[in-house]
Parts: sequence; structure tokens; C-alpha cells
Amino acid sequence: MPTVAELLRTAVERLREAGSESPRLDSEVLLARALGVDRTTVLAHPEAAVGAGQWAAFEADLVRRASGEPVAYIRGFKEFFGLALAVDPRALIPRPETELLVELAERETMLRLAGAPRPPGSTPLRIADVGTGSGSVAIALAVALRRRHSLDEVEIIAMDVSADALDLARENAVGHGIADRVRFVEADLLPPVVAPPFDLILANLPYVASAEVDDLPIAASFEPRLALDGGPDGLDVIRRLVGRLPEALVPGGAALLEIGAGQGVAIAELVTDLLPGWSCTVECDLAGLPRVAHLGDASGISRG
Repeated sequence: MPTVAELLRTAVERLREAGSESPRLDSEVLLARALGVDRTTVLAHPEAAVGAGQWAAFEADLVRRASGEPVAYIRGFKEFFGLALAVDPRALIPRPETELLVELAERETMLRLAGAPRPPGSTPLRIADVGTGSGSVAIALAVALRRRHSLDEVEIIAMDVSADALDLARENAVGHGIADRVRFVEADLLPPVVAPPFDLILANLPYVASAEVDDLPIAASFEPRLALDGGPDGLDVIRRLVGRLPEALVPGGAALLEIGAGQGVAIAELVTDLLPGWSCTVECDLAGLPRVAHLGDASGISRG
């Protein structure tokens, strides 16, 4: 029987030749899956023998990964903001950089809840997650607010144009015990009439330029193009949402929009053109790249 070390050595070479951007990590994660252990255990026992059944399972997963299929789809889940979310080709795989959007949304929500006394019976803070996909942002935010004992003070509505993606999002909401705390709505960006308007709008919309989609790593070809293609400049869908913000937000409301790493200047110019008098600041991710645009009208509340 082959050992862990032997299987990893050949797997890494196969995946490297197949074009994987992380052949070593992919191999370790998939072998751990076949063995039913975590990756740390795999690394700690390179001499361990691998049985025939486990070897066959590992081989089957390697074939899928070598064809370009994302590891997250093979495993059936993706870690995001401390949660394990079910993923499949119905929706985009949550990216680590999107965790910044959740962090900022949590901070913004708590600032608004603390900004003025909210007596019992007050209208909940209304939050929209536009383009929810797998539900990652809405669910992660709901879980974070539940941890802060603040979930009863908000109403979260998650929207997507894809009915299939919404089904996946509902499954994830059930899995994390907040299915009754997030409402899922099929809509192209926002419903035709937003009544009442929202206090906070969150969005991780497609922002890859059309000409660049086919140049993405092959794993992206397994994901819905609808969730990636942002039009000629990557901002078509975001531009449509920005144009609707005045009617969709309460006075003093705010929007947090994830953008591409090279779109910091473009989003500021877009806001200046479409929403004169509105503010637009851009938060960078851990790599120092522009990642989330914060938009607010002239009467926006202080962010502290």
C-alpha cells in the first residue's frame, strides 16, 4: 500500500502539470478528505499507509481537480468567516476577500444600533444583501449579530436574480440556524419598488470585465458566469445598483459594495457622476488592495 508521502508526491506533480495554482494544498486537502481526517493529521503522518478504498477515493477526486473543478465543489463546502457553507455550481464560491465586506457590515450595523436609543418595539434596522449567491454575506452577518445578541434588532433580506442560487442560500441558512431570520427574495438587484427603504445595502456583485472572464483560472469556468461577468468595464451591474441607491436607502443610509482590486478610482468616479454630493470611500483588504466601497448621501450619520 502506498504511503501518504508517496501519494502526495505524485498528486502534487499531476496537479502542477494540470495547471493548479496551489497543487500542494489541493493535494493535501483532497487526501485528508479521502482519509476522513483533517489536513494537519495528513501532514503529521507522512509514513501512514493508505488503504485501497481511500486511495481510489483520492484518485477520483484528483481526476476532478485535474480537470479544473474547484476543490470547494469537490468537497461540497467552503470555509467563510468561520462558517462552513455548502457550495456547488448554483452559485459563486465565497472568496476570502469578501470577509472584509462582512466585517464592515457588522461594524456599520452596530454603529447604527448604538447611534440612538432604540426603545422596545422600534422598527428593525433594514439590511439588504444584493446578489446573495450562496448566502455567504447575509448568513455570516446574521450569525455575527446573533453572537452580539443584536439579531432581533435587524431585518435582513437577501436577494438574487438566480432562483437556483437562492435555493442554495436557503439551505445554508437552515444549516446555520437562521432560516427564520433572513428573508430570501428573487429579484434583479432590488425589487421594482423598495418600500420601506433600507438602512444598509450590501452587495458583492459581478465585477470582472467581460474580456477577462475567460482568462480567469480554469476553476472559475465551473462557476456561473452570471456571477462573474460585470460587462465591458466590470462595473455594469454595480452601476445599475448605484443608480438606484437614492430610492432604496433611507436618508442617512449607506451602501457597502465589493469591487475589484483595480476599481478604486473607477468606483469613485462612477459615484461622482451618478450621485453628486454623495461620499465614496474605499476600504482595502489585507493585501492592501481596494476592496469595499462605502457610499453614503450628504445626510449620512457619523461613522465614528
